[in-house]
Amino acid sequence: MVKTELLSAIELQRTFTDVLYLTSNGQMPAEIRRLLKERKLSHRMLEIDRFSTVRDKLGTIGTVIVDAKDSDGVQQQKLARIIETLEMENIGVILITDRVKVPVKSFSLAPSKSSFSIGGTTEAVSVDELWTRVSVNLAYRKKSEGMAVKPAIPPKQVQTIYKNKLAEQLSMTGLLVDNLTEQLRLAGLVQQDFLPTQLPNTDNIKWASVFLPAEWVSGDIYNIVRIDEDHIGFYVADVVGHGMPAALLTIFLKQALVMRATVENTYHIFSPEQVMKNLNIRMATQKLSGYQFATCCYCMLNTKTLELTYARAGHPYPIFIRRGDEPRQLEIRGSLLGVFKQAEYVQETIQLQPGDKVLLYSDGAEPFIGNFDDLTGFHFSSEFNEIKDLPIIEMMDRFNMLAQNQQIDPAEVDDITMMGLEVA
Repeated sequence: MVKTELLSAIELQRTFTDVLYLTSNGQMPAEIRRLLKERKLSHRMLEIDRFSTVRDKLGTIGTVIVDAKDSDGVQQQKLARIIETLEMENIGVILITDRVKVPVKSFSLAPSKSSFSIGGTTEAVSVDELWTRVSVNLAYRKKSEGMAVKPAIPPKQVQTIYKNKLAEQLSMTGLLVDNLTEQLRLAGLVQQDFLPTQLPNTDNIKWASVFLPAEWVSGDIYNIVRIDEDHIGFYVADVVGHGMPAALLTIFLKQALVMRATVENTYHIFSPEQVMKNLNIRMATQKLSGYQFATCCYCMLNTKTLELTYARAGHPYPIFIRRGDEPRQLEIRGSLLGVFKQAEYVQETIQLQPGDKVLLYSDGAEPFIGNFDDLTGFHFSSEFNEIKDLPIIEMMDRFNMLAQNQQIDPAEVDDITMMGLEVA
């Protein structure tokens, strides 16, 4: 009885909402409502169209369940933007895309004749599995927000019982932490083996990159590939989340992002729009658990004509720098990867000229580049403007120093990746 009281004595802000349920039909499935009630989780149901009313209160939300059942194209675009916003606030999202009429065994709640399809797959999950995802999201959220988890002071006799057990557990924990740290260090080295070992520099085009994982392993990945004699494809991708699950998904992304197809003695180069669409389909059809969303920006450069064609999937906009002009973002729409299988993507083309630079980066680099204002749009920082006209290699070196020397709240530390090209 005392142990139960210890585990349940949690101090949280009174206004904190454990679960926000977003829906377009004004209803919450009875199974989910019963789950939240039995687990004593505070929750609130909100129409998707009214999400703007809580946009400035996201700091008081633990995790979000999005009911995307029967959503149309316009609604899907809106949901994609909402998920992007939640991801930027480190709020875990659970996307329910359908109700599956297949009974799934549930260990803690009454049997149900239906279950749920999560994240665009057709795999049925029970409310127990749904609870697992909710609890993991809440644990990560409360840790990142620094919320107090403070046990009540037990009676003296209970303290004595737990003191010896605690000493044993601390000893074992130390050994486990040392082993886990070494395993993560080795995993980080393996992950970096998937990054480019050489950049395709020529007399006309120079490349440079910065890769700074927040932990041993990273949720970011980038690549630069010579597709044929006239084309180079390059991208930066960012998995929602951190740690080992996110790092594993980056390896999947590298294998799933296909730039060209070979047929007998010839080949076909996929356009950036096709690359994003095909990658999204592969992610949505793959039965991914946990960190199932990602962002990406893919570009293709014609090295002869200097035409740059680009497409984006929920990723920060590329930056275009022309000497003598203000830097600008190449804005283009595109949904997150792995959310909706039928999502459509678009592409744009820009003509480069000598002296131009193009930068791709993950959202962890944004605080060092600039910030967005709802009224006036995106503003580049003074530090970024000081280095923007430097040669690309020197610029990346200065950005690397800037990112590593900046003081950041530990709860806001993120993977940082930036890569860029310069036309000589």
